[in-house]
Amino acid sequence: MKTTRRDLGRLTAAAATGLARPALAQAPREIKIGLVSPLSGAWAKSGELSRMGMEMAVDEVNKAGGIKSLGGARLRLVVGDCGDSPEKAKSAAQRLLSQEPDIVGGAGAYVSSFTLAVTEVTERAGVPWFTLSYADAITNRGFRYVYQTSPTAEAQAAAALPTLLQLAESTTGQKPTRLGIVMDNTASPVNFTRGLRDGGAQRLGMTIVVDETFTPPLADAGPVMQRVRQARPEVLLLLPTAVPDIKLTLEKLNEIGLGKGRLPTINNGGPMGSPDLLRVVGKDMLEGVLFITATWGNKNTQALNEAFRERTGEAWITQDSLSNYAHVMILRDALEAAASTDRDKVNAAIKAMDTTEGAAKLFPGGRIKFDERGRREGAALVIAQWQNGVPVTVSPMDAAVAQPIWPRR
Repeated sequence: MKTTRRDLGRLTAAAATGLARPALAQAPREIKIGLVSPLSGAWAKSGELSRMGMEMAVDEVNKAGGIKSLGGARLRLVVGDCGDSPEKAKSAAQRLLSQEPDIVGGAGAYVSSFTLAVTEVTERAGVPWFTLSYADAITNRGFRYVYQTSPTAEAQAAAALPTLLQLAESTTGQKPTRLGIVMDNTASPVNFTRGLRDGGAQRLGMTIVVDETFTPPLADAGPVMQRVRQARPEVLLLLPTAVPDIKLTLEKLNEIGLGKGRLPTINNGGPMGSPDLLRVVGKDMLEGVLFITATWGNKNTQALNEAFRERTGEAWITQDSLSNYAHVMILRDALEAAASTDRDKVNAAIKAMDTTEGAAKLFPGGRIKFDERGRREGAALVIAQWQNGVPVTVSPMDAAVAQPIWPRR
C-alpha cells in the first residue's frame, strides 16, 4: 500500500509525542558497583584486602545466577585508588563516578578521614554507599545514602575499656588503673579516645599516665615509646591505623622490654590483625596483643574463611575483606528487592531491610537494619587477640573461638 504524505506526518507526530509503540524494556546485562580504597601508600594492604573481599562476593553472586529479579544481570566491580590523603580520596571518588556514571552502589574508603571525603561525593551523586570506617561524623551529617556497618568509634570506646577491664579482672583477678595512649591523628582514633580524655577513663577508675599523638607516617617511634616506659602504664591503647606505624611502635615496645605480651596492648581496627603484619613483625612480637574491630572471623564464618584462604592465599579473612564481602551481599539483596538499578529504589530497599539472614550472620549482633542516620542497629564490637601466630576472636562469648589471655602483674 502506498504511504501518503499525510500518513508520514501522522507517524512522525506519533513518534515525537511518544504515541509510537515502545520497544520492550530489557534488564541490564551487568550492574556496576564501586570501591574506593587505598591501593597505594601506607594503607595499601588494607585496601587490597577490601578489594579481595568485594571481588570474592561479586564472583559468588555471578556464579549463583546474578541478580535474578533483573534477569540474571551480573555484577561488575569498578575500583578507584584513594591513595594516602583525604584530598586524593575525594578526587578518586569524583574520577570514578565521572568515568562510571552508572554505578548503582559501592563501598569504601577504609580510613575514616578518607571516607568522610569520599561520601561527600557519593552523597551528592545519590549513590548508596557502605563503609566499615568508625568515625561518628560519617553518619552524623544527615546524609541519606551512607551506611555504616561498624559500631562507631565513640560507641566502641564506650564499650571497649569496660569490656577489656572485665577481661583483665576475670582472667587475673586484678583491675588495671594506669592507662597509656599512643595514637595517630586520623579521625577514627581521635573519636575513639575523646570520651576517655573527657572523663571516661576516670569514671572507670583509670588514670591516663601517658598520652601521645603523632601524624602518620611515623619516622621514629623511639621518643614516644620511651615516654611510655617512663610512665609505666598497666594497659596501653596503641592506636596507629597503618601497618608500617604499627610495626615501628611494636618493635620499639619490644626493644624497651614491654613487648611480647608483657604490657597489655590494645589496638582499635583491623590492621592489627593483618596477615601482612605477621610477615613483617613475626608472631613472637604480636603474641598477646588485643585489638578491637567491627567484625572478625567467628563461629559463623569458618567456611567463608577457608574459601577466602583458598582463593587468595591469605592466611585468614580480615575485617577489611569480611565487611566488604558483606557489603556486596547487602547490595545484592537490595537490588533483588528493588528489581531495579535506579539508585533511589535501591536506597529505599536498603532502608527497608530488617533481616537476620545472609550477610547479617557475618556481623556481631547478627542483624541488618539501619537507623535513620544509616548506622547498623545493634552493631557490637569484637575483640580479637594474637595467640600462637593467629588473631582469634575472644569476645563476645557467642562469637569467640578462644579464651582471652591477660598477663599477670
